Amino acid sequence: MNDLPYLHLALSMQEEPPKSVWPSDVTLGRFSEELAQRANALLVSSYANGGGSVADFEAWYRGLITDNEYDPEVVVPVLGRSDRVIAFVQCWNSAFIKDLVVDPDRRREGLGEALLLHALGLFFHRGQHRVSLKVERNNPSGAERLYRRIGFEEVLSA
Repeated sequence: MNDLPYLHLALSMQEEPPKSVWPSDVTLGRFSEELAQRANALLVSSYANGGGSVADFEAWYRGLITDNEYDPEVVVPVLGRSDRVIAFVQCWNSAFIKDLVVDPDRRREGLGEALLLHALGLFFHRGQHRVSLKVERNNPSGAERLYRRIGFEEVLSA
């Protein structure tokens, strides 16, 4: 049995994933330092009750933008009214989804699924048809259910 605190999941895409269906009051933002501050605050609040952890803004942001896996094209903030970051995905250019969070007040609106499908589409159009991620076991946000519903399966370690 795997005793790791997380599951390693992967999805192999044979065809382009379905298009995202977004709530009418949201837009996709272009990643910037200003939006990064708001995204970090969302990560902190989203992980407050478990499911992951994140460093303070300065350490997180410097670590992000200096990592050789960083590509701002696969780091996507989702903005609600007043340009508030209400969802966020941070991916690495190796087709790995590092973090995907939705504001707890905006869950159950389809934002997580829309953002996940958007990220998968970005990778698919780059020719990266296998995407992986890690999710904490018993994640309180229901993230594992979302990933499995989309087709992610557990990668078993040897």
